[in-house]
This record gives sequence, C-alpha cells and structure tokens, in this order.
Amino acid sequence: MVETLEPGVVTGEPSTLAQHGLDDLGGINWNLGAAVLCEETVRRREGVLAETGPLIVRTGKHTGRSPRDRFLVHEPSSADHIGWGPFNHAFDADRFASLHAQMAAYLRGREVLVQDCFAGADPEYRLPIRVITELAWHSLFARNLFRVPTPAESAVHSPAFTVIDASGFTADPQRDGTRSGTFILVDFSRRTVLIGGTAYAGEIKKSIFSVLNYVLPRRGVLSMHCSANAGPRGDVALFFGLSGTGKTTLSSDQQRVLIGDDEHGWSDRGVFNFEGGCYAKTIRLSQEAEPQIYEAVHRFGTVLENVGFDPVARRLDLDDESLTENTRAAYPLHYIANASATGVAGHPRTVVFLAADAFGVLPPVSRLTPEQAMYHFLSGYTAKVAGTEQGVVEPQATFSTCFGAPFMVLPPHVYASMLGERIARHRATVWLVNTGWSGGPYGVGQRIKIAYTRGMVHGILSGALDDVAMEADPIFGVAVPTYCPGVPSELLTPRSTWSDRAAYDVQARRLATMFRDNFATFAPQVSPEVRAAGPRAE
Repeated sequence: MVETLEPGVVTGEPSTLAQHGLDDLGGINWNLGAAVLCEETVRRREGVLAETGPLIVRTGKHTGRSPRDRFLVHEPSSADHIGWGPFNHAFDADRFASLHAQMAAYLRGREVLVQDCFAGADPEYRLPIRVITELAWHSLFARNLFRVPTPAESAVHSPAFTVIDASGFTADPQRDGTRSGTFILVDFSRRTVLIGGTAYAGEIKKSIFSVLNYVLPRRGVLSMHCSANAGPRGDVALFFGLSGTGKTTLSSDQQRVLIGDDEHGWSDRGVFNFEGGCYAKTIRLSQEAEPQIYEAVHRFGTVLENVGFDPVARRLDLDDESLTENTRAAYPLHYIANASATGVAGHPRTVVFLAADAFGVLPPVSRLTPEQAMYHFLSGYTAKVAGTEQGVVEPQATFSTCFGAPFMVLPPHVYASMLGERIARHRATVWLVNTGWSGGPYGVGQRIKIAYTRGMVHGILSGALDDVAMEADPIFGVAVPTYCPGVPSELLTPRSTWSDRAAYDVQARRLATMFRDNFATFAPQVSPEVRAAGPRAE
C-alpha cells in the first residue's frame, strides 16, 4: 500500500520497518527518485544545487571513512569465519541490540527515507538491501550507488540486509562500547548495519561491500575491490588498487565498455559489478584528462561531497581542497556514455594491480609471474604522500591486503587463493602499473603523466606488450618491457630517470625491506614460491 503525502513524496507500508523498532515515525519517504530527493535536500537545507545541476553537500567532521570505528558483531553464526584483526574489530551482541534500540528511539517522530535496492548485477548472486536514512541526500547517494529495481521487482522486494543510517545520532563510548561517538556496526545474524555519528556517505557503500565480502566467497564467488571494463572483442580487464591509484580513471576509457569502477564479483559465470553507480574522486579533475568523469560530475542528480564552489554563481571549483583532498562525486553508472547496461561480462583476460608509488622506484609497468601476482595481491601496496594527512611529511608505504583490507571480512588467504585459482584457470596475465612518481620521490620527482599511464594500459590491453623484450628489475624482480608505444623508453626503467642513481638504489632497497617486513604476516600461509617472489632487500 502506498499513500501520497505531498507532491512527489510517497510513503511505503510502515509495518515493514517495525522489526527494527521503527514505529511512530514522522513520515516514511519510500524509493523517491533523483528529482524529488534533490528538492528534499534543498528544502531541508542539507545541500545546494550547483550551476549545471549537481547537488553539493558537506559531510562535516568526517570527510572520509572512519575504519577504526567499524565493528563486526561477535556472534556464533559468523565468528569462526571472520578474520579478526586490525580492521575486523569484534563488537558485543548485546551492545549492538542496545544501540539498535537507541537509534530507533532517536528516529521516533522523525521523517526517514527508504531506498530498496540490489547489490550485485548478476541475478544469481545479487543481494536485496534496504537503506534507511535520516538525510535526503544520503538516500540519493544510495540510489545512485546501488542498483535500482524495476517497478515489478520493487513490488516484491524483500531485503536480505538493512542499513540504518542516522548521522545525527552519536554513541556514548563508555556506555555503548564504541571507540568514539561514530560507529559502523555489522551484524551478520541480524542482517543489519547501523551507522551513526558520521555524515560521510561512503560508509553506506562500504558497509554493504563488507557484507558481500563475507557472503559471496562462501557461495564460491570472489569479491574484489577493483574496477572492470571490456574491449570491443569482449576482452575483460580488472584494475585493483587503493583509493587514489587510478581505478576509476583508468577503467573509464572511451574505447572500452565500463563494467564498474570499484567493486566486482568473479563467479563461474564471469565478472559482475556490485554497484549501479560510481564514486569518483574529483580533486583537480581535468576535462582534458578525464572527460567522461568530468561530464558526469557536472550533471543533475550527481552528489558532490565537499567540492568547492562559488556561492553566488554556484560554479564548481574542482581544485579547491580547503575542506579535504577527498572530494567525491556519486553518480549513476549510466552517466558514463559507454557503461555496460547489464553490469555483467565474461572472464578476465587481464588483471592490473595499481600502485601510486611515492618513493619513485617501482617500474611504471611490469608483468608478474603467478607467484609474484599472489605476493603483490596479498601486499596491496601504495604510498601516502606528504600533506594528504596530518603528520605525513614524507612518503609513507601503505600495505592493504587484497587492495582493500578495511573491507575484507574473511582471512586474506581466502581471497588470494580464489584469485590465484581463477587466474590460472582462465589464463589471465597479471601486470603491475605504477601511477605514482618517477625521477625521484614525491617532492623531487614528477608524477607519471596520465597520458603515459593510459599508453601503458593500452599497450597491455591491446597485446602490444606481449612480444616486447623484457628485462628483470634487479630489486623488485618483475619483468619490465623495454618498449611501449607512445611512452618514452627511458621512463620504463625507473633508475634511469633519477639524476642520483645511488640515491635510487638506497630508496629502492628501503621500499623492498618494507615489502618483506609486511609480508612476514603471510609467510606461514603461502607456498615457498610465493614467499620468494617478493623484492630483494639486500
């Protein structure tokens, strides 16, 4: 049963929320479309419209995820399967129930918004979800990022997981057992996610990704933090990488079909996108270098988090980093002209690992053996640069296993074994691409031009590098091509780009030592061949 409350605002049946204690609400706005949600956001003063139509919002104190405030409820059905550790913190089940009740009491008398969506493009594996939010723009974010059901599917939608997002509600750490007033809690037995104390909408997206990382591998599907695209012949490529390494940028290629920019599954049927939208970084976005993303950022219905703008003309300033470097755009996948309509594709022929090496020593492009692929997948290397975080004054190595440690719920070797098996079965080639610095570390060298990086990726995907002579990097051991069309040959060998070759040697061995120290955690779980596939620190 639906009932019109006012023009464009529709409510669903309230009794379906009662299992979460959500009764006596001030209103339920059910599955509103983008236009109404934009109106609601402006009416509530949650955001403003920019010159060309996107919605600009501010996320307050939290301008990024808060991984230390994410917890998994310790309960019998899931406890033995979870890889407990620095990102998978255990939370007491009774305290979860208490916070659940407190959030329901907080929302009583308030108007909420509900989006019924799917996570997963493949009907065989998709997860029906419900996202209940306090903020109108959070509802639009969910509608942009997840997959929107057809009217027929909406009529029979039954959520397998529910996200309750009340950004204005904060926890009491002493009473509730949280680390701070902010919390992201996942309970696999109750099939419920609670988010409070943060307005950063990325927590909604990544909490469901965490759920999929638990559910799908147990169904024989590898869940991956990667983007994907396909060529004219249906040749599929995956791009793994941490934030800022180029997953979204490099997968958005006008000559290839975009399957998705961030999260995918690899089943026996092929690859499928988890999402229905993109969540792109926008800081210093260039129309020349990234025309597809640039156009999507300026469209009506796109949500812009913490992006700068002229308050009078409402013209965007994509270079403005006054609030954060992590400015973001959330838009539907179909805003990219050559995006896949289905979100599904065949088995990958190519796997690319992306690393933004701020030490300036990794080769810009290299081919990996199967053992090196497992080593680098478990390592998940990139580097933070000075100025992006308080206290970071020189490049800092970051190792995030499976290129997504904060979201990987099962032990890392589970995902690595599944990836290795699929690479072998489908004879995929694996490459490592450095989108970071050359000629010296950050502050001395230069970031590799995106045109060159695109040239290297094109060389990989076109097969132009298949028969090129390769040389083994003396420290990292990877196979480095001696030639790549459209790329200066001297750039391919990082040592030759440094004016001080001895300084390069010191920096390269320093990074190699970091790799080896980090990999000691995984050494007991992998074969001797994988252990030996890492860099040489001596």
